[in-house]
Amino acid sequence: MEPIALELFERPKLNRPIFVEGLPGVGSVGKIAIEHLIAELKPKKFAEILSKHFPPQVMVDQSGRIKMFTNDLYYLKRAGKSDIIFMSGDTQAITPDGQYELSDFIVNFISDLGAREVYTLGGYNVGKLVEKARVFGAGTSNELIEKAQKLGVVFKTDEPGGGIAGASGLILAFAEKKKIPSLCLLGETSGFFVDPKGAEATLGVLIKLIDVKVNLSELEERAKQVEKITQRIHEFEESLAKPGAPSKKENLGYFG
Repeated sequence: MEPIALELFERPKLNRPIFVEGLPGVGSVGKIAIEHLIAELKPKKFAEILSKHFPPQVMVDQSGRIKMFTNDLYYLKRAGKSDIIFMSGDTQAITPDGQYELSDFIVNFISDLGAREVYTLGGYNVGKLVEKARVFGAGTSNELIEKAQKLGVVFKTDEPGGGIAGASGLILAFAEKKKIPSLCLLGETSGFFVDPKGAEATLGVLIKLIDVKVNLSELEERAKQVEKITQRIHEFEESLAKPGAPSKKENLGYFG
């Protein structure tokens, strides 16, 4: 097997496509967002990427069948508008070399398909529970940055020398070398768990930038469920802080 293998089911002819990436990462924000888009818009899968840079294991479903880790590519044709390429996946590369090689490979491939804009999605880890998620951004195009700023995206952070790890950042860098305008959208998240709230905020911006109509009610409901769980965690922690409360150690068995 080659370090990176592309299994192409179809080579679509696309009209100046927009590329959108959402792979697993902080809070699974990008992955949740892209999977929601795929479920709503029902694009056609046309390729799979397999790689030695992925984890050396397979996934097993509930029936006991195995599946190799892949990154999957879909396309959506749109009359009178730019078509869209979506990339979802089970994993990112697990080594720095792999991250560079895969990001370069992906950008070369979508460039060959005529990509005219690139959007990457991810999570912005603030290390605390978030009541209302903001969306942070970074980009290579003043035009895209200005459009996103008008939608409330924050392009400044309080952290000097901050960066974007993994595919969401490197794809932008390789796209810039190809002179493809690109933008990264990062939904604010605690990073403690899978975060549909950050994904909902990120999608709220993205769908306006790429001009698609998507129902976000399912994500809203999932976000409410997570809020209920975090509220219970808060209440539990507050109860532990009260005088005479049992220790955390004594309560470990309660949650199984």
